[in-house]
Amino acid sequence: MPKIFLIYINIIDNICVKVGKFVMYGIFLMMFLLILSFITRNIINFPLMWIIEMAQFTITAYYLLGGGYSMLADDHVRMDLFYGKLSKKGKAKMDIFTSFFLIFYLAILFFGSITSLIYTIQTKQKLFTAWAPYVWPIKTLMLIGILLMLLQAFSSLFKNIVNVKNREI
Repeated sequence: MPKIFLIYINIIDNICVKVGKFVMYGIFLMMFLLILSFITRNIINFPLMWIIEMAQFTITAYYLLGGGYSMLADDHVRMDLFYGKLSKKGKAKMDIFTSFFLIFYLAILFFGSITSLIYTIQTKQKLFTAWAPYVWPIKTLMLIGILLMLLQAFSSLFKNIVNVKNREI
């Protein structure tokens, strides 16, 4: 395999690991927000209108930015009717086949998220709620998360090609 692919794999894998490990602590932020919501609404009787939406934004950022890391760690959901019975080389071949569908889907999603973000910024889009937050921050995080997953899908594709050719990375 050309050295440029090995450099690409190392860079993307390292970025996804760092982002994934950072984002995994977002669950604590979401838990804090939900506990704060419970306390302010039920104990203090002073509900905060922004807190539930902020928790929703947090969990959205959590799963979108963690997508590349979950692919790298092989923690994603997979239909396992036949896959588990395949050899390592057979799994790599199956992953190469399905990678093309994944990359196509993520590319469409990525370009759609670019146009959506551009529209959001141009129109200064806000949510139609009492808090009325701007939408561009979460759409930016969505774009970054989709891009990381797309880059990681290519990294996985390259690794599977190497596995089919019986070489080590």
